[in-house]
Amino acid sequence: MEQQKRNPLTIPFAIVVAGALIAGTLFLTNKNKTQSPVADMKNNKNEITIEPVSADDHILGNPEAPIMIVEFSDTECPFCKNFNATMRAVIDAYGKTGKVAWVYRHFPIDQLHSKSRKEAEATECAAELGGNDGFWKYIDALYKKTPSNNDLDPSLLPQIAEENGLDGTKFESCLNSGKYAGKVEKQYQDAVAAGGQGTPYTVIITKHEKIPISEGAIPFSDGPVNMKMILDDLVGKN
Repeated sequence: MEQQKRNPLTIPFAIVVAGALIAGTLFLTNKNKTQSPVADMKNNKNEITIEPVSADDHILGNPEAPIMIVEFSDTECPFCKNFNATMRAVIDAYGKTGKVAWVYRHFPIDQLHSKSRKEAEATECAAELGGNDGFWKYIDALYKKTPSNNDLDPSLLPQIAEENGLDGTKFESCLNSGKYAGKVEKQYQDAVAAGGQGTPYTVIITKHEKIPISEGAIPFSDGPVNMKMILDDLVGKN
């Protein structure tokens, strides 16, 4: 039986191709090892337009912290509920040093959660009656109470206030007045201007840069991208 003739160039060519592929793999691997955890977030990003952090914001941690994590959130978003726990872990780990603070802003996605805008106003009423601590207690309690996805009974909003030491009658009067609707809308527009397309949307602000996190509710320490990885990188530089 006549055997098929082998092209003498076939084997050397295959070796060259294989060598090139291996070299490319090693290059990419080494590149990934040396690349900063936040490098991909900085690459090809447009300049972020975002309102500067001010005394009007709800800040957990040092108001003069060199690293500010601005979260735009929707209280009926299940991913925001998870991220609230993540951010609590962030503050436990980094807030005590005074280097990292958490700024909460409203981003109600009306098309998905028609109740979240009024809930956002409720948190502002909690802040009016209970100060900054009252705001953060109410946010935590609200996330614990809601099943998410627009399923919280609005009649529970005053009850949550009373359970956290606020005057229920004054709270309900504040909520019914709609006095904070404008503030919620302004923060919604700020989120859109900053590039937010979903919740939670987070922008990390340092002295030298603004870094958007478009991955949503990234975990504290699990997964290929997490808050610990990002903050360890930034804390060492700020």
